[in-house]
Amino acid sequence: MIRSKVRLLSPALKNISMLVAYFKILRKRNFFCLWFGQIVSQFGDRLTQMALIGLVYKLQHGVSPLGLFKMMSLAIIPVFLFSPVAGVYIDRWDKRRTMYVSDLIRALFIFLIPLLCFRFKSLGLAYVFIFLSFSMGRFFIPAKMAMIPSIVPKKDLLAANSLVSVTAMIAAVLGLGFGGMIVEKWGVKTTFYLDSLTFIVSGVFIYLISMKENTHFHAKDLLDMSKDALETVKNSVIFELKEGIQYIAKSPETKYAIKVKITLFAIIGALYTVFIAFIQEALSTITLELGWLAVGAGGGLFVGTILYGRFGKKLSVNKTISLSLLLSSAHLIFFTSVLRWHPWKMFAFISCVILGILCSPIEIAITTFIHKKTKNEFLGRIFSSIEVVLHLTLLISMGISSLLAELMTPFTIILTVGIVMFLFSLKNLLTDNGNLHDTRRRT
Repeated sequence: MIRSKVRLLSPALKNISMLVAYFKILRKRNFFCLWFGQIVSQFGDRLTQMALIGLVYKLQHGVSPLGLFKMMSLAIIPVFLFSPVAGVYIDRWDKRRTMYVSDLIRALFIFLIPLLCFRFKSLGLAYVFIFLSFSMGRFFIPAKMAMIPSIVPKKDLLAANSLVSVTAMIAAVLGLGFGGMIVEKWGVKTTFYLDSLTFIVSGVFIYLISMKENTHFHAKDLLDMSKDALETVKNSVIFELKEGIQYIAKSPETKYAIKVKITLFAIIGALYTVFIAFIQEALSTITLELGWLAVGAGGGLFVGTILYGRFGKKLSVNKTISLSLLLSSAHLIFFTSVLRWHPWKMFAFISCVILGILCSPIEIAITTFIHKKTKNEFLGRIFSSIEVVLHLTLLISMGISSLLAELMTPFTIILTVGIVMFLFSLKNLLTDNGNLHDTRRRT
């Protein structure tokens, strides 16, 4: 009896101990400043996203999947251009200074968008400033992750990283919800100005961090660092990615996981801009309902993650992925078909919650599968290779669907993608994948 009670209390005790660990590290001034700054920054990133949707709608005088694609692609392209070299500079620069300077520069770029774009009624200027802003963000993110071990004791790193990850997700979801409301109620200009303010607030809190780094960077070092950066690109982006791809090609298990992940990102890219356009048309909204639907989907992902963590071990990985894709595609077809004829806002919100729950196991299952089936010395190159391939897949599929939206309705594209996804997942579910069929039994 006592043992059974202990087992029942064990999860609750673990949760309480984790909360105690969170409060303990939040009492450390440096970590609190970093944590709060990155929350505000994440919130600002999602404000930017909703403001951009509103900007395209205003300047294009209505729904424009192609305009959205052009704008959103400029947030992705810096990943290819700057992520491989950012680390070389960050290792030589003062990380704290890198972060607050990055925030302040991004605040300026975001501030200039409403100031100039509406005056000249040009999306071209917005393209430039968005590209520059997200390029600066490629230096902020790795600097933040590299700084955490310097301000948090080693024994608290797990709690610190967990807290940063969870609260960043919450801030991002809330940013989408409130961002949609702010754009609709106060206008695109005000949203951009508030967004600019969030980066200033983030920069101020990062500035308040008290730490010293042994960096002695001078302007003359820039040339040497550029050479190092080019060498890094040559080694990590060409040689190591090549090794990673070769390893993937040799491993049936990893090849299967990558195939599914690429398929998933192709689906996300194909649906991204046309789904936004569909909701704008169906619910007669610019960003308000979009924001709350994003909150619903985010909540569903959170609930689904918890449920999968609790019950997911009962299914093999490939069955989990195929079943999740099958149910998600069926629900997507049902959801959009009903919404096209009956624009019920509450139905749309509940449907997005359900969609989030159904989709949540896919990413967890794929990542866990790769971890289990890949040698540790190859994991860095595998995930680096995946990152490049997935972003490229996302861009290409987003571009194709946005171009097709010029010829057919967003609903037709969503329905087509849903049917293809349903048939693909049904085939995988019914097909015996041989040595992939029950990874649970072999791991």
